[in-house]
Amino acid sequence: MRSALPLAVAAVAVLAAGCGGDTGGDAAADGKIAVVASTNVWGSVVEAVGGDNVSVRSLINDSKGDPHSYADKPEDATLLTEAKLVVYNGGGYDDFFTKLVDAAGADAKQVVAYDVSGLPDGENEHVWYDFGTAKKVADKVAAELGAIDPDNKTTYEDNAKAFDGELDELAATADAIPDGKVVATEPVAKYLLDVAGMTDATPTDFSEAIEEETDPPVAAVADTMDLVSGKQVVALVNNEQTETNVTDQLNDAAKSAGVPIVNVSETLPPGVTDYVEWMTKQVDALAGAVA
Repeated sequence: MRSALPLAVAAVAVLAAGCGGDTGGDAAADGKIAVVASTNVWGSVVEAVGGDNVSVRSLINDSKGDPHSYADKPEDATLLTEAKLVVYNGGGYDDFFTKLVDAAGADAKQVVAYDVSGLPDGENEHVWYDFGTAKKVADKVAAELGAIDPDNKTTYEDNAKAFDGELDELAATADAIPDGKVVATEPVAKYLLDVAGMTDATPTDFSEAIEEETDPPVAAVADTMDLVSGKQVVALVNNEQTETNVTDQLNDAAKSAGVPIVNVSETLPPGVTDYVEWMTKQVDALAGAVA
C-alpha cells in the first residue's frame, strides 16, 4: 500500500505536543461523540448505532478509488487525536489506519472488525460482507459508546439490536437465493456469497494474483475467461474498485456471453449512507442475476 505515513506521523507528534495530551473532553465541538472510521462502511455502522449522538468522520469515502492504495494525510492525524472512538477493519486491510492510531497515542476506544469477527489470522479480510461480523461490530460499538456516554447506554443498545434484526432478515433473504457457481474479479464479497450458498469457481491463482495486485498467470486468466465465455457460471461478481485490463476483459466476456454482472464495492456508493440499504441492494442484485 502506498502511504504518506511519515508526514502524518510528524503531524501527530506536533499535535500531541501542542495539546498536551488533552483531547478536549468526551465530545466533538458540536457536542457529539467524535468517532473516526477507516472507511464509510464502518462509519455507517457507527451512525446506525450512535444516531444523532455521534459525529463520524470516515477517512475513505471514494467509491471509485481503491482503498488499498489510500495515502493518509496530515489532517487524518488531527481527527484521530480528537476522537473518543475509532473503528476500523483490521486483518491487514487498512494497515495505514492502524499505524495512524498507534502514532497518535490517543486514549480513544477501539473497535477492530476483524478481531471482533473471531476469525483466525489469514482469513479473507473483507469482513464487512459478513453479516455476523457486522452485528458483532454494532454490538461492540454500542458497548463502547455506552461507556463513553452512560446516559444514553440503553439507546445505543436498542439501536444495535434493531440493526442486528435487519441483518438477520437480510441474511435470510440471501440464504433463499438459489445456489450456483460464480466467477469473481476479486474475492471481496466472499462472505455474502457464502451466506447465499454460491460457489466461487474462480481459479485460486487468479484470485490470489488480483488480491496481491499482480498479473494473474496466463493459464489462470484463460481458465477464468473460459468459465465466463462458456457460461459455466450464473454470474460475474465484479469489484468496481479494482479495475485492470484483465477484469475489463472479464466484464466484456460476460456481456458478450450474456452472463449477468453483479457489481460490488469496498465502500458505500455515492448517495448511500446506510449499511443495510447498501447491502440490501447487493443482495437483490445477486438474487436478480441468479433468477
